[in-house]
Formats: sequence, C-alpha cells, structure tokens
Amino acid sequence: MEYRKTLQELTLLDRFLFEETMEKPENMQAVLEIILGRNLVLKYLPQAEKEQRTSSRFRFVKLDVWAQDEEGAVYDTEVQARNTGNLPKRTRYYQALIDSKMQEPGVDDFNDHGPVFIIMIMPFDLFGEKKYRYTFTMQCEEVPGVKLDDGAVRIFLNTRGQDGEGITPELKELLYLIEHTNDRERVFQSEQVRRISESVRTIQNNEEVGVRYMQAWEEILMERREAREETLKEVQHLIDEAEQETDRIKREAHDREVNVFVNLLEHGISVEEAKNITSSGDDIVRQAIARRKQES
Repeated sequence: MEYRKTLQELTLLDRFLFEETMEKPENMQAVLEIILGRNLVLKYLPQAEKEQRTSSRFRFVKLDVWAQDEEGAVYDTEVQARNTGNLPKRTRYYQALIDSKMQEPGVDDFNDHGPVFIIMIMPFDLFGEKKYRYTFTMQCEEVPGVKLDDGAVRIFLNTRGQDGEGITPELKELLYLIEHTNDRERVFQSEQVRRISESVRTIQNNEEVGVRYMQAWEEILMERREAREETLKEVQHLIDEAEQETDRIKREAHDREVNVFVNLLEHGISVEEAKNITSSGDDIVRQAIARRKQES
C-alpha cells in the first residue's frame, strides 16, 4: 500500500498544502511579490484547482492556483515535484487556455488582454544551468533586444539552484521554504517568508484542513482504483480481440489446408500421396475426404 504523508509531513511542493496555503490571498500576494520583485494587489481571491477548458470536446486541466491582480494580469502558479518531461509544452498549453478564456465573445480587440504569468516551482533544474529562476519571454532572434511584448511570461523556479545572480535573498528563502517547509530550525530574515511559514504551520495544525486532506487522499485512491479498473478492462478487451483474431487466422489457415488437400484429391492424387505433399494432420485428411465425398 502506498505510503501517505501526514499533513504535518507535507511540504509546499505537495499540491494539497500548496493550494491550502495559497488560497489565503495574503500568502499568494506575498509569493507573487517575492517572485516578481514588485508590489501588486490581487483583484479576486486566489482559486485553487481552477478548471480550464476551451470546449466540452477537449480535455480539461486544473490549474494549481489561479489569481488576477487589479491591473488585469493573470497568474497561474504551479508546484511540480517531479520532472514529467513535458513541462515547457505544458506551460504553453496552460497559457493558451488562459488566453482563450480572457477574450469575451464578440470582442476582437486583443489589446485588452492583460499579461499572463505561468510560474512553475520545482525541486530540480529543468535547464541544467544551476539557476534559481529561468524567465522566458518572446523576442526576436535576428535583432537582439527586440521583444514581441505580447505580455506572455513563463517562469521556472528551481528550489535547488546554486547560481544566485539576479535574484534576491528573499526569493532564495522562499524557495528554501517551499522545499524544506518543515525545517523548524531555520530562521527566515524576510518578514513575508516568515509569515508564510507561520501560516503553513497554522494550516498543518488545523483539524478541518486535516479532514479535507484525508478526504482528498481518499478521492485520489478512488480515482487511481477506478483508473486501474478501467485500464484492466481495456487490456482485457485488447486480449479478447487478439484471441478472436488469432482464432480467425487459425480457422482460415485450416480451411485453406483442407481446400488444398481436396484439390489434390480432385486431380487424381491418392490420399497417401497428398499427405506426403502437404504433411497434413489426420483431422485435415478426414475433413478433406468428407468434403470430397459430399462434392462427389
């Protein structure tokens, strides 16, 4: 049986605790301010597990924590504990989904689109350059310094960075807290990071949150069980189809062999000679002889 962490053992790299923490607007705002290095004011309450879907025909995705500030900028902040091998293209997909939702039907002025920030927080170095932060925006390859200025920004944060050039000590502390959430010995110099840490401890000791965590885990187990059952059904269906196809091929091969034996008999070849030619088994011989008699 898979080991389940207790609520107190979770870190902010665990989606449940991250969402519970970031649904508090003061925590979400502090995290965004530290990452972006500027002040902002959230317009709406942060939303965890916000569903995005462009059409009922297509798959939906759940964004970890979605927020929007008073200037209209949208922030999707995600934690990713392991490298799935598709994170750059996944961020592209998330960005496209958010953009599609920002455009009101019948409105064709795309200048109304606010900036979109996709932020991925990970305990590994996706690009291997030992940076804490990798920021990507569209710019011209032919003319260095010329940017597309489309408002799309993707940020990949590495909690295990080594090259701190260009980032603040506060961001380093935040990234440390995200991975080592339960390090009670660490004294944070940043007041914002310290407040987030205290908020996490309060959440971890909250009985109602503990109940939600247990329910969320039970839902995950149920989804996995249903997924396994569905997979087993699909596998069994494939096995059944393969067996049916094998049986069909065997029947056709059997019928062809009987037909060959019958043709030999029709051309005046004796049963013994036909057996030597075809190396057919007794069942083929019996069926061929029976069919030859019926046709005669």
